Amino acid sequence: MFLKCNTPTKIKEEVKAVYGDTAPLLITVKFWTAQFKGIRISLEDDERSGRYKNATSDDNIAKVHQMVLGDIRIKVREIAETMYMSIKCVCPILNQVLGLRELSMLWVPCLLT
Repeated sequence: MFLKCNTPTKIKEEVKAVYGDTAPLLITVKFWTAQFKGIRISLEDDERSGRYKNATSDDNIAKVHQMVLGDIRIKVREIAETMYMSIKCVCPILNQVLGLRELSMLWVPCLLT
């Protein structure tokens, strides 16, 4: 629509006709048109910096599980440093995937009280 030289207001009206109440706000459409006026030429997502989402791979989960079984007093920081992962990646593995929680400095299954 931008390449057809439509204004943001006109684009917003056409998008609203198709999507109804779920259409993006006018400010969002203005942002998009500003992006395409400048440097953006593709609709594909740009590359993002940071770690990949594969930190919770089966291999990493198995290694974390072995570390916890080897020493139930191990700290999250120690696991993160050993595995070269962030603490934000290790905590979901322990809590959500392995079902463990820290209880008085010990990692135990969540079912135990």
